[in-house]
Amino acid sequence: MRNLVINPGSTSTKIAVFEDETVAFKETIRHSAEELQEFEELIDQLAFRKDLITTALERHDVPFDSIDGFIGRGGLMKPVPSGIYEVNADMITDMGTCRYGEHASNLGGILAKELADKVHKKAYIADPVVVDEMSSVAKISGLNGIQRRPLWHALNQKAVARRYAKSIGKPYSELVLIVAHLGGGISVGLHKRGRVTDVNNALNGDGPFSPERTGGLPVASVYELAYSGQYSIEQMRKLNHGFGGLVSYLGTNDARKVSEMIADGHVMAKRVMKAMVYQIAKEIGGLHAVTRGSLDAILITGGLAYNKDVIGPLTEYLDHVAPIKVYPGEGEMEALNDNLLHMEQGLISVSKYE
Repeated sequence: MRNLVINPGSTSTKIAVFEDETVAFKETIRHSAEELQEFEELIDQLAFRKDLITTALERHDVPFDSIDGFIGRGGLMKPVPSGIYEVNADMITDMGTCRYGEHASNLGGILAKELADKVHKKAYIADPVVVDEMSSVAKISGLNGIQRRPLWHALNQKAVARRYAKSIGKPYSELVLIVAHLGGGISVGLHKRGRVTDVNNALNGDGPFSPERTGGLPVASVYELAYSGQYSIEQMRKLNHGFGGLVSYLGTNDARKVSEMIADGHVMAKRVMKAMVYQIAKEIGGLHAVTRGSLDAILITGGLAYNKDVIGPLTEYLDHVAPIKVYPGEGEMEALNDNLLHMEQGLISVSKYE
């Protein structure tokens, strides 16, 4: 199987070609702010990104008719169960119009579909950020009319959980795990025998703060700020995700720079980094409380898992709770490819988005 994997981000488009499980090539195509400014709507970037992918494939001598499978990262759409989905008209409409929210990942499935159409093949997405397996109790927020809803790193969390299960020779469906994805956004999920029954919304103000997102905030202070006349609703959204977390306090979303500041004796940098780790530990501890003592392991993944100022103190908070396994990085490209391979091998079936 030769598969093309597409993962659009806000300032880049990551692509990879796999031959079975082997990477033939990977490339991150960077997009400058100036290049993207000319596009008024997200969907307007489609042709621009598609042309860059086509050029990259030509440069690596990969003809379209040699590609067996096409898959993109899934974006913001209606909540769905975990699985692999064929890209269809309803999905394209919902992601293309940003009906459920705007994020560059909305373009993943659409790009895969347009490129697959060139050779009359199907396109897929897998485990999009809107995967919803939460229990009904976990969805109750505390205010009737507002429901907790998941928006999380489903693709990487699920892949890491299955990887851990395989490493110990047990089925994912028999384990109770807490998986923390630590990146630009932070999601912490309770994986209970194959289903994620509780997880924070990593984008819209829930859970720990992160390099660029506020996480949960004191509600009264938020509505006082919102009605102060200082900010529009769009500015409030940007404060919540984009200009929150480390950016708000330290002016950077790069944890490596924060570590450099700490090494240089920057007191505030040390305090804020410690607070972020503290909140992550609290989130994990809260989920541990509802496992009734049956937790098998804590898995930590994402880009921040490389950072010693995060992992060191976090494991000190948690090493008495359960065994800890660290999987630095994201592994999203590999996870998407694995879904295509498992589909081809008949290990998983294709779900329909409707």
